Amino acid sequence: MDLNGIEQFEPGLEEARSPRNHRLRRGVYLLPSFLTLANLLCGFFAVLATFKGTVVDMDNAAKAIGFAILFDALDGRIARATGTNSEFGKEFDSLADVVSFGIAPALLAFAWGARSMLALEAPQAKLVYQFGWLVSFIFVICCAWRLARFNVHGMAPGGSRYFVGMPTPAAAGMVAATVHAFWQPIEDWRWSLLWLAFVLLLAVLMSSTMRYYSFKDVNWRRRLPSRLVLVGVAVLVGVAFFYSEIMLLLIAGVYVLQGLTLQLVRVVRHRLAARPA
Repeated sequence: MDLNGIEQFEPGLEEARSPRNHRLRRGVYLLPSFLTLANLLCGFFAVLATFKGTVVDMDNAAKAIGFAILFDALDGRIARATGTNSEFGKEFDSLADVVSFGIAPALLAFAWGARSMLALEAPQAKLVYQFGWLVSFIFVICCAWRLARFNVHGMAPGGSRYFVGMPTPAAAGMVAATVHAFWQPIEDWRWSLLWLAFVLLLAVLMSSTMRYYSFKDVNWRRRLPSRLVLVGVAVLVGVAFFYSEIMLLLIAGVYVLQGLTLQLVRVVRHRLAARPA
């Protein structure tokens, strides 16, 4: 005790007396890494399920990619909220994203939209099959390119409201939502060619400089009426559960289109501003 009756602690003595608090702080520090590991596990499972090749397995692969997106959104947000973000965590997250949002959706897109072309007799089908694995590889390259650029340059200049290029989870989510919505693999070389062109477009959007809204400026801590929150959560969960095919495809499609729409608006404004009065 000191003269004022207040016990004085030597440095480190409090931590030694409360090992439970020490374990709790260590658990909070490791939580983002565990979520990143869960993200990587989902991507690995999606690859294995795609190799099996059945309709159910490919749908399970699409669902696994969806869960990977959820874990990827949580790990970064929790790391920032708890102040446990680090360079190691950033690099670990990027490597996991290459698997979950690059390799896994590329293989799924190829298996669902081009693998059956080998069973067709049309000569165009063989060319579409070869084009399919090339597009899948380009998708992986653009995913890795997008992640490396983000690690070096970060968000768009002027704040954290926009990503530069479409985020890799959004591109992977678009592939997964399409497979989940339509189930049956493509068996016509014309539709397969159209699908591969769409996957190639997603790859180009990832490596482009188009701005995509990040939702990071939304104040999620703002208080809302409890009834409104409960009703909104209940409706969202119910719609996503009973109509997941339509709902997830709609969400993914709207996000892809909003980047293209914002780019079109910027181009029109720039041309109008450059036009002489």
